Amino acid sequence: MTVERAVFAFAGFMVLLSVALTHWISPYFVWLTVFVGANLFQFAFTKFCPAALIFRAMGLKHAGQP
Repeated sequence: MTVERAVFAFAGFMVLLSVALTHWISPYFVWLTVFVGANLFQFAFTKFCPAALIFRAMGLKHAGQP
């Protein structure tokens, strides 16, 4: 798995978790979905994401690296 795929998988999980928390706990959890979406949007342009740093530290490689 690459860093980029791990970021998208983690973001998808966080969106689903946020929707569940919004539905069952508090409507304010919708802001977690907004944060994840904004982070994905800026990651598409800058290739910087805090989760990507963690995945890189765990030993995952960027796409295209041997």
